[in-house]
Formats: sequence, C-alpha cells, structure tokens
Amino acid sequence: MQNPKHPLQPERLRRRPARRASLLGSLLLFGGVGTFVALSTAEPAPEAASSRSDAGPSGHSVALAAFSPELPAVSAAPPSNAPAPSEVASPAPDLRITEGVISRGTTLARALSGQGVSSDVVHVIAREMRPLFDFRRARPGHRFRLSQDDLGRVVDFRYRTTPTSSYRMSLVGEGYSVRQEEAVLMPRPARLSGVIASSLYRAVTDQGEHGQLARDFADVFAWDVDFQRSVQPGDAFRILYEKLYRLEDDGSEAYVRPGRILAARYEGVAGRHTAFYFEREEGVGGYYRPDGTSVERQFLMAPLRHARISSRYTSARRHPILKITRPHHGIDYAAPVGTPVWSVAEGEVIFRGRAGGFGNLVKVRHSNGYVSYYSHLSRFAKGLRRGDKVGQKQVIGYVGQTGLATGPHVCFRIARNGQYVNPARLRTPAGDPVPNELFSTFRSARDVLLAELDAGELVVASEESL
Repeated sequence: MQNPKHPLQPERLRRRPARRASLLGSLLLFGGVGTFVALSTAEPAPEAASSRSDAGPSGHSVALAAFSPELPAVSAAPPSNAPAPSEVASPAPDLRITEGVISRGTTLARALSGQGVSSDVVHVIAREMRPLFDFRRARPGHRFRLSQDDLGRVVDFRYRTTPTSSYRMSLVGEGYSVRQEEAVLMPRPARLSGVIASSLYRAVTDQGEHGQLARDFADVFAWDVDFQRSVQPGDAFRILYEKLYRLEDDGSEAYVRPGRILAARYEGVAGRHTAFYFEREEGVGGYYRPDGTSVERQFLMAPLRHARISSRYTSARRHPILKITRPHHGIDYAAPVGTPVWSVAEGEVIFRGRAGGFGNLVKVRHSNGYVSYYSHLSRFAKGLRRGDKVGQKQVIGYVGQTGLATGPHVCFRIARNGQYVNPARLRTPAGDPVPNELFSTFRSARDVLLAELDAGELVVASEESL
C-alpha cells in the first residue's frame, strides 16, 4: 500500500545540540529494498538525559529523524531549495520587526499602518509582490512579518497564506527578489496514547493533536475495525508518528501537522490490532501486522468516514416509512448530505442510476462473486459511468436522502453469488505479506518500534464526542 499522503523531503536546517539529542535518540531511515529504520545509540547530553523520562529500555532513547528512503541521512546542511544566505534576512539589532495576522474585515495595509508602517512602505510591498500575489486575495488568518532597516527601507517581507506556503520579498542589492516558498517540513518523533471515553477523534484532540491523526489512525485499521460501529468506552490506542515542523525566520520551529504513522495499536471490543509501516521497495510502503502479514484486505469495513450506524443488518426490521416488518440486509450509515462515499474494494461499476426505493444507487462488482451496493445517494461522483473500473476507497458518490429514506444516510450492502451477507462479519484474505527475503529486516525494525510504541502511560479522554 502506497503512502502518498506525506511525500515530504525532511532535512534538518540547523542543529540544536542538547535538545535534539535528547528528543528520543536517533532512529534513522536507510535506503534500499526493505527500508524501515536503523537504530543509533548516541548518548544524550547529561543535562538532557536528566530531564527526560522517555528513554528506551537500554538507557538510550530512540528517535525517528528521517523517513524518506530516497533521502540521505540527516545533516546540518540546508536543503537545496533553501534561500541563499545572502537573501535571508537575519534580524540584526537595528532592524525593526513588524508582524501580525490578518483579521476579519481588515486588509494588509490597515494591519501594517495600525502598527506604524508608512503608506510608502505598504505601496512598495504591494507593487513588488503583485506579479506573484495580489493582496486583494488576502484572507483572515494570513500572517505577515516585515523587517525594516533604520532608514525605514524594507529588508525582508514574508506573507504566509498556509502553514506551509508563503510569499517572500527580500532586498538584494538595489532591488528586490520576490518568490513563492514551500516550507521544508522537518519530522520529529512523537508518541500519543490514550483510553477512549467517547470517540477516537476526541481522545486524540483532547490531547492537543490534530484530528487528522485520528483519521489517519482509523485508515491504518480500516480493514479490521469499523470505527463507527465497534468503538467502545475503555478501548485503548497507541500511536508512534512524525510531527512535522517548519523553521521560522527567527530560528525557532513551529509545529505544522502530524506526518506519517510509523506504528499503531488499537485494543478493544473489536480485538487487538497492531501495525507497522514498512517499505518493501524504495518509495512504496504499507502497513503490516507483527507477523509480517498485510493489514490490507479485499474489503474495507465501511464505505465512508464520520458517520454513525442508524440501522444494522437484521432479518426483521420495521421499516420507518412502509411501516412493515421485513429484513434489512445492509448497514445504514447516517451522515450529513454530501459526505463522500467510497467503494470498499476495487471492482467494476455495474449500475449507476435511480432504483426505486434505493434512490440513487451504485453497484460495484468485485472478484470472488461479490457485489457491493451504495444507495440513497444525493449524487454520483463526477464522470462515474457504468463499466468504469474503480479502486478501493475511490469516491463513487455522496450521502443523500433519495428513495425511501427518512434522513440523509447511505445503505451499504454486500452480496455474494446473489445472496446478501452481513458486511460487519465479512472477512476476506489479507494482501501480500512481507517477502521472506526481507523478513529479518522487518523483524529488527518492528522490535525497535514496538519498544517505543509500548513506552509511556495511557491518557483517558473525558469529554463527549463532537
């Protein structure tokens, strides 16, 4: 399974001696077939070691400093796309720094003038940056940082539109260099664990992490756990992952978002599930169980994210509209209109259209005699036609309320050889395991990550789910 979510090029821009060494040690990725991790046991600085409590069992702590197999080991050299030293404004004592955030109902000109910046300076910034960015497109939340010399001349100006994208204007000789920049994100190792009180999402966000980490975690176990149906209070989880930082103009680091999950475990009513990231070949990675089998299966457990079960598979259900009791051979997932619905497995679209009480319906034929059904859709994916090949987790439509439906939901069904089966009980074969010739590499790396995954205490989330 490829992991295209985080095709980042992490490189260290500057070295921070004691704190960097004590962050969890050094666990570096190496290239080639069977890429995973290699362990370094560099001693932390004494003062750092005395202040840390997350060292590994050997007395050395473990860190994940770089994860892309095509990259060299981390070095102190700046990346090739970093600005040339002469173009970087290193704030000197005589530079005036003005920074802030665009608020609702204001403009960059107002934000700068409100801090005493002259209209002439605002005009220079707008004129020089217009070929790349028109400040009429300024939005609330955009950030700026202006450096001026003692004559009031602009030395450096950065306008950040997203956590990773910015526009930069730098004084070079008698003129200005203007460019668009994408931040080089640097990975730092992190571990998060907890006990669920209401939902996985809230258990993660209650600890200050982005909700994306909860979604990525659910994706790792999407073949084994239906996180809308199977999660119960008291279930526990552990995540070892990258936290991605960008380097600020003042030399500090700012956290941007979570990166790749390296190891994960979920334990609850749905069973105990553990997975590790491993690359069977350079640049192509996937998640595997401790025994080397793939977590991927032919079918995902659910056709969408962020939904609740409104009706389960049963042989006798009173229909809310027809007022008669009859079998319900599917699982209803209630979600807002427009929520994406994806195919639970790769296959061929054999029906796309209106189908009586099913409303807007898509049927996908899979191997081994299986057919999946997705009904009551508000609309179909753009360009979707009968006969199209679709991949696993490819969006085929959107939640709606068409046909016999009392509220927005998708009715998800699976049939095999013409007979409906309960999707919640369906178990299909796993994907390809780690090849025999790579298993020793996998096993060594797995043991290192397993030790880190199991370190630390669990945190109990207490608030109600969103």
